[in-house]
Amino acid sequence: MVRYVYDFTEGGRDMAGLLGGKGANLAEMTRLGLPVPPGFTLTTEACRAFLETGSEPAGLWEEVRVHLSALETSAGRTLGQPDDPLLVSVRSGAKFSMPGMMETILDIGLNDDSVLGLAKVSGSERFAWDSYRRLVQMFGSTVMGVDSSRFEQALASLKNRRGVRDDVELAASDLAGLVETYQDLIRQETGAPFPQSPAEQLRRAVLAVFESWNGERARLYRHREHIADDLGTAVTVQRMVFGNLGADSGSGVAFTRDPATGRPGLYGDYLPDAQGEDVVAGIRNTVPLAELEHLDAPSYAGLYAHVRALERHYRDLCDIEFTIERGTLWMLQTRVGKRTAEAAFVLAAELADEGLITPDEALARVSGEGLARLMFPRFDTSATGTALVHGVPASPGAAVGAVVFDSAQAVRRAAAGEKVVLVRQETTPDDLPGMIAAQAVLTSRGGKTSHAAVVARGMGKVCVCGAEELTVDTGARRLTTADGTVVEEGTVVSVDGSAGAVYAGSVPMVDSAVIRHLEDGRGDGGTQGVVDAVARALARADTVRRLEVRANADTPEDAERARRFGAQGVGLCRTEHMFLGERRKLVEQMILAGTDTERDRALAALLPLQRQDFVGILRAMDGLPVTIRLLDPPLHEFLPDHTELAVRIASAQARGEEPDAHEVELLGAVNRMHEENPMLGLRGVRLGLVVPGLVAMQVRAIGEAVAERLQAGGAPKAEIMVPLVGDVRELRIVREEVQRVLGEVSREAGLSVGCPVGTMIELPRAALTAGRIAEAAEFFSFGTNDLTQTTWGFSRDDVEAEFFSAYLDKGVFPTSPFETLDREGVGRLVGIAVAEGRATRPDLTIGVCGEHGGDPDSVHFFHTAGLDYVSCSPFRVPAARLEAGRAALEEVEGSDSR
Repeated sequence: MVRYVYDFTEGGRDMAGLLGGKGANLAEMTRLGLPVPPGFTLTTEACRAFLETGSEPAGLWEEVRVHLSALETSAGRTLGQPDDPLLVSVRSGAKFSMPGMMETILDIGLNDDSVLGLAKVSGSERFAWDSYRRLVQMFGSTVMGVDSSRFEQALASLKNRRGVRDDVELAASDLAGLVETYQDLIRQETGAPFPQSPAEQLRRAVLAVFESWNGERARLYRHREHIADDLGTAVTVQRMVFGNLGADSGSGVAFTRDPATGRPGLYGDYLPDAQGEDVVAGIRNTVPLAELEHLDAPSYAGLYAHVRALERHYRDLCDIEFTIERGTLWMLQTRVGKRTAEAAFVLAAELADEGLITPDEALARVSGEGLARLMFPRFDTSATGTALVHGVPASPGAAVGAVVFDSAQAVRRAAAGEKVVLVRQETTPDDLPGMIAAQAVLTSRGGKTSHAAVVARGMGKVCVCGAEELTVDTGARRLTTADGTVVEEGTVVSVDGSAGAVYAGSVPMVDSAVIRHLEDGRGDGGTQGVVDAVARALARADTVRRLEVRANADTPEDAERARRFGAQGVGLCRTEHMFLGERRKLVEQMILAGTDTERDRALAALLPLQRQDFVGILRAMDGLPVTIRLLDPPLHEFLPDHTELAVRIASAQARGEEPDAHEVELLGAVNRMHEENPMLGLRGVRLGLVVPGLVAMQVRAIGEAVAERLQAGGAPKAEIMVPLVGDVRELRIVREEVQRVLGEVSREAGLSVGCPVGTMIELPRAALTAGRIAEAAEFFSFGTNDLTQTTWGFSRDDVEAEFFSAYLDKGVFPTSPFETLDREGVGRLVGIAVAEGRATRPDLTIGVCGEHGGDPDSVHFFHTAGLDYVSCSPFRVPAARLEAGRAALEEVEGSDSR
């Protein structure tokens, strides 16, 4: 027979899945001998059974009655007895902390008769009526569905009539009248009276807490925190203790360390003559916890001893709720406390120094996500006002600058020393110079993996995408918000890439000390603690991790930064970024070439430019691998926009002028190269097979760069990656060309120039035929951005704005599959490719260079899948290093538990 109820004396903190966090920790404190009011817990299994069937499981209330009887016996009184009532609280308690998301009902057992008995036995009529009005208010809103604002309005009206500000200033007669008002409200709103039966109160309160698991705010919180919807909540029933009995009573919240900074000490708030929900609700100003030492020294001493004991026992920051009832201290709850990213790192380091946890446990208690938050500058949130607009928080951080609406203007203003924010409907590769010049990027379209987002993250630029309420008028050089606010070019705004918000004016910022330290070892006294803690965590991660961490870098500057951040090579160097700016004209010449000679001339002009780019990157990464991807995107991306060309030509014709001949030629090329779905068209390896000389030019540039570095005494380790391969025959053809060109370079240079040749696995067919492809590939690198697109059938730049919000709300997936790898679908393809590739070539090196390479959750998957490295933007390298270490520890813990 399933058991649904456990006394506090029967559980422990290892039973959180069954008893919920609150119930498990109350049981643990009871076991430790701390002063915990007695009670019992209804399990999460009972909740799940209730939610599945709509009625309580068989035998539940018989168990509740047995435990309630034992509680009554220990208390020497029964629930709600008229002369000296036993009162209980009914509280939610899920496995994972969900503070304030579900329901609580206090003072169960009071009614029109027992309130008089409570007044007599307590010696305080006011206290009794105050407790009763709390019960009626909580029960009325939580259990009977009355709008809570109706009760709040009645209380506010009473205080206004009495000319008082705080509840404690109301007399007993005022509170008695308020109870009557509340009961009338319940009767008017529901057609039913407030129940006078204590047993009915208890039963209905428990079921209401069960039902609150599926309340709107609880579901929203779980969605945001990635908590499963099928866990259910436990319910604790506990004897009431009262902090609202006068000046010698009160309630408070204590932290064993500062949850904002991690510094040691006793932190928290205390509120005299109050129950616990008053502290949380903020209905009166609390006093610092240190003030309790002056108000009630014995209780403070007892609290200090208990919190120190709990921290040592839990070996972590503890969040504790307590009540003092006429000088007697009661411990009502403890849990591992939530903390800022800064506090997490500092606390882990300090607990390790104190010997409470091991270095590996310290590493397990911090996260790459937290480190990322510490690496980006942020606004002083106390100085922000109402946001002009909200969008997708695509690349975290904070930036201030003048609004500009095109790349050229961004470059010009930045060159003059002005900080700018580039605003576009959406960005294209043409906008790269402006993105580099800008402090932040704001777009009205796109999502977290749009061009703007991906490039911004790679450069460490702040970015907010998909601000759909924004109208961007590039012609008029202004934007308009949903409420009609017009922002002209040159207006200063502040962009919060972490919150996805944009504010008018310049909001003060707080610099990232962690970035300063990683860049050049600098720090300052005020932040040295967190800087040192981060450095220690990274050092430990580097000691234990198996996965290498490389960087996606397209310039020598990116490569140098990545190496400072701890990258062990370049996992993706995108050659197409080297074709922008002034070099674009040469690409145009190649595309427009009417003869082989003209095409060869354009390629020859590109060759030395690419070679020098490669020399710089190989120099920055000397001795470390640099994986260079041959040209990937469709060639039309290097041509002007079709609409803009057509408009310019038509406008000239309308004026009776002769259109520009070059533009007419370009328009013809754009029309010839038009594809309905260019990302599934002529790109990647297909370009190399169709455009003569393109592969040879790029390979020669790579080979000559390697030779130049070898002759200079360097140790270049270039690798050549062929993109979008779907069949081994494609790779074999390109590989033959690569080997032919490298052979020529070796003979010309008089030394051996060898580069491993591999491919990106970014098509489902490539993953499913990886065993064959491995016959011709010396390494694989998963391009998980395109692999996700082609597996799901999603166009990344469109779907996030179109329907992802609906999919997330409906739970189709918990997070965007472009943000965190889809393990069931895309992850399965990765697993197949790894297994089949290594079956063919056991020494096959395998990595990932898509955006997922820097996502903390995805890094854990790649470790488990057996990859050799992950590659990500330079600014995500430290977080990836950290998560790779944590993934290795999880694997060890898992094997130990088996």
